[in-house]
Amino acid sequence: MSEIRLIINGIKVKANRGATVLEAAQAAGIYIPTLCADPDLEPYGSCRLCVVEIEGMRGLPTACTTPATDNMVVHTETPAVNEVRRTVIDLLIADHPMDCLTCRKNQQCELQKVAAYLGITERRFPRTNRSFPVDTTNPFFDLDRNYCILCAKCVRTCHEVTGVGAIDLAYRGYTAKVATFGDKPFMESICKSCGECVVRCPVAALVPKETRQPTREVLTTCPYCGVGCQMYLGIRDGEIISVRGDRDNQVNMGRLCVKGRFGATEFIHHPERLSSPLVRRNGEFAEVSWEEALDEVAARLRRYQPEEIAILSSAKCTNEENYLLQKLGRAVLGTHNIDHCARLCHSPSVAGLATTFGSGAMTNSIGDIKDAACIFAIGTNTTEAHPVIGFEMKKAVRRGTKLIVANPREIELVRHADIWLRQRPGSDVALLMGMCRVIVDEGLFDAAFIAERCENFDALKSSLQAFDLDFVSRITGVPQEQIVAAARLYATSRPAAIFYAMGITQHSHGTDNVIATANLAMLTGNVGKPGSGINPLRGQNNVQGACDMGALPNVYPGYQAVTSEAVKEKFEAGWGCSLPPTKPGLAVTDVFEAAYNGQIKAMYIMGENPILSEPQAKHAEEALRRLEFLVVQDIFLSETARLAHIVLPGVTFAEKDGTFTNTERRVQRVRRAIAPIGNAKPDWWIICQIGKKMGSQGFNFAGPSQIMDEIARLTPSYGGISYRRLEKGGLQWPCPTKEHPGTPILHTQAFTRGKGQFMPLEFKPSMELPDDEYPLLLTTGRSLFHFHTGTMSRKVKGLNVFRGEELVEINPQDAEALGIADGDTVKVVSRRGEVTAKARLTQASPVGVVFMTFHFAESPTNQLTNPALDPVARIPELKVCAVRVEKNGSSG
Repeated sequence: MSEIRLIINGIKVKANRGATVLEAAQAAGIYIPTLCADPDLEPYGSCRLCVVEIEGMRGLPTACTTPATDNMVVHTETPAVNEVRRTVIDLLIADHPMDCLTCRKNQQCELQKVAAYLGITERRFPRTNRSFPVDTTNPFFDLDRNYCILCAKCVRTCHEVTGVGAIDLAYRGYTAKVATFGDKPFMESICKSCGECVVRCPVAALVPKETRQPTREVLTTCPYCGVGCQMYLGIRDGEIISVRGDRDNQVNMGRLCVKGRFGATEFIHHPERLSSPLVRRNGEFAEVSWEEALDEVAARLRRYQPEEIAILSSAKCTNEENYLLQKLGRAVLGTHNIDHCARLCHSPSVAGLATTFGSGAMTNSIGDIKDAACIFAIGTNTTEAHPVIGFEMKKAVRRGTKLIVANPREIELVRHADIWLRQRPGSDVALLMGMCRVIVDEGLFDAAFIAERCENFDALKSSLQAFDLDFVSRITGVPQEQIVAAARLYATSRPAAIFYAMGITQHSHGTDNVIATANLAMLTGNVGKPGSGINPLRGQNNVQGACDMGALPNVYPGYQAVTSEAVKEKFEAGWGCSLPPTKPGLAVTDVFEAAYNGQIKAMYIMGENPILSEPQAKHAEEALRRLEFLVVQDIFLSETARLAHIVLPGVTFAEKDGTFTNTERRVQRVRRAIAPIGNAKPDWWIICQIGKKMGSQGFNFAGPSQIMDEIARLTPSYGGISYRRLEKGGLQWPCPTKEHPGTPILHTQAFTRGKGQFMPLEFKPSMELPDDEYPLLLTTGRSLFHFHTGTMSRKVKGLNVFRGEELVEINPQDAEALGIADGDTVKVVSRRGEVTAKARLTQASPVGVVFMTFHFAESPTNQLTNPALDPVARIPELKVCAVRVEKNGSSG
């Protein structure tokens, strides 16, 4: 970016072309007071405090809205300028409480700072008598309009940064105020409680309920979804009391969602935290020493043959811990029966993208969203499951990016979409291949890209003959003209990016769904460029990393195949041991069947809760009960841990060091902020102790940084990653050498497999469809206010205020036919089980489809879901199962 030169207060200043006068001054360290300007917001100029004199320009322009130009001469401290500023502040404090010493924003108030700068020490105008009631309905923050200065930062943040639009400036003149739609309390509005408005409020109008100030802060990574937001944990007296986003981080640029900002501290100090090892004695848990617990774990694991043992690793634990647990399984226990929850979410991404591209990960970066001319979001409720990425998508749309949403449910993104394709659940292959057919028939494909970078195009073209628009429209329920419009918009708006999540993968044909997205991207040349690509959004904080670390039955770390004799020899040399034969182990979905049948006799589960997350969960529970030995390592006594023979207390993300790898392949540091609670221990330490007690020499690590060094030696894609380098910021794999800068975009010159491979597909219906006995389809997803099986988020009181129980979201037309009113307790029944929950009538669910989450043990939704498997990825069909809904009691 070219530079300009100007003079401010007699000082020669350089600035980037396009900067405002305010930005130029700030970059030069020259203070200009302001109350409405913010680097994340568009220039507004309402507070009038940043007025300046500019030679050759009439009046006193606002520095925040005036572009800086070459040779401009600016004066920020003239008598006329400061007189205007003093008048503005005098008018503001005439209508503002003067309780600075007891105010919750004392010494952090920007109005206080500006008043001090201008030398204002008393109120010049009479105090007004206007008074507003304080809105305390939100569990995390208060709105006190008596302190509001109408700078509109909160309003602009809600519209420009988050795209929610929950608040606005209401009324005019003296009655003007910040208000929700209908002037209702916050808790009755569409506010998502992200707190972005709170952190930008310059005064005490919007303040968090937690009033204590931290004495120190530690930078770490959020433990919730796969976005990987960086944040500072505020500590006081050994307690985490606050969270703020890291503005310098490339992932979230300071932004956080409600869980990250307000839900990442309370569970750490929850009284139900496990603090000592537990061993089952005579049917009851008894606290024991670490030595006793670890000795018993080692002794009992020794009793089993490798084929009798299975390990369930964790997408919530660090890379280092996942690496160690799969190493323990392979090098010490001699088994490849190692898996984790990626099997239930993105195993089709790994299988499908590895087949077509050669690498099963997100091709582009979150920062690329702004560069996309078109975003195609299919099977992802991004604003609920990945809120900060949702912010970026909505911001891109505000700036002109086209948005196509394909989703059976009327999710929030639909409000921002140019085209909404409301396909039937399970019909994604037909929809995507139908779009490909339109693009080929109309000659909208990128012939040069296909010729140079891809293969098997003729086979794809032949397979598209089966996807004429009559067939596609009949299968999907989407009108033909919408399919054509979406195909044209995606193909002609370049670059275009596809984003998907578990609405694509959690099907018996999930791998085909992923392949269809890859076909569409290759067809239009939308791979290997900024603002393009295939971008699977990972559900948990380290599900990408757990896969990278080899917590899978068919690969060692770095996706090095267990079927390769050369790879086996490499790891035998690296670990100094003999390893199991070159045959993949059991996927977790097969492990539970094997446990039920008695083939698997012992399991080691770290940080997972399969009793709530597995399909046909009653069957999974019975399988666990049939085990001879179950050890569970967790931070709470989860539903799964209650069945264990030994429970080992791990620690939270705030009590240990390590790394997470986010959805865009970015490896980032997790840093210890406080000492472990009670006698709990970091998971990496626990695994090392078990490894050593079982006679292995490969677990003598002093800390996680040494573990990462070993990972780098054996994993080519992590070869250049070290804690020393990560201190400067995250690195995106592949990062093969110590000098390599990381890889923001995959497949820029060639695909990992050489040429991208088009794959012919045929439409396969879901394994279970509605019938007379089960006439409705159940589809599942997540709530913004909870995470996975609720082990962490449900320990946060404020999050439970927003969503404290399971809801069955049902279309009013279906509800009327069944005699169900909003709030009625209903019973949802499938071929595998039944659960009860309250009904919520909503147009968001289409006729014939009901929706539930899986966060609530009281209503364990996965007791209903279908265990039918994708034959390639071995993922169960969690997204579609046939149910009936019955009224089960009175409303209320």
